[in-house]
Amino acid sequence: MKEIQHRSDCPVSFSLDYIGDKWVLLILRDLIFTNKTSYGDFLTSDEKIATNILADRLKLLEANGFIKSEVSAEKKNKFIYSLTEKGIDLIPAIVELMIWGSKYNPPGAEQVLKKIKTDKEGTIKELKDKLLQRLKKE
Repeated sequence: MKEIQHRSDCPVSFSLDYIGDKWVLLILRDLIFTNKTSYGDFLTSDEKIATNILADRLKLLEANGFIKSEVSAEKKNKFIYSLTEKGIDLIPAIVELMIWGSKYNPPGAEQVLKKIKTDKEGTIKELKDKLLQRLKKE
């Protein structure tokens, strides 16, 4: 796992130290907007993350409190990943990235983007509530 080295006390720099990696953002995206929760699920994403990078980023996210893992009830050698409250708090930032990306690269995530354009705050609240409920059940 790569060690986080803070370059300054700037809030933007501090945030980027944790979520400035494209693979981290894509894992967070999958946890927020899809039902992907396992190592194998993340490997099926269109971006084709390498197994060593996926393992590293999952460790990084967990070590820094953005996600947690639990052993699957069905399969003892399988881990299920979920967002923590700290990870859930990133939803507004990731929604804004989606909005910006859809403006300059329109295809992709049409249903979610339509909901966001209609009611951004409501959609963010709905996503947060859904993930917080899942967190409370665990």
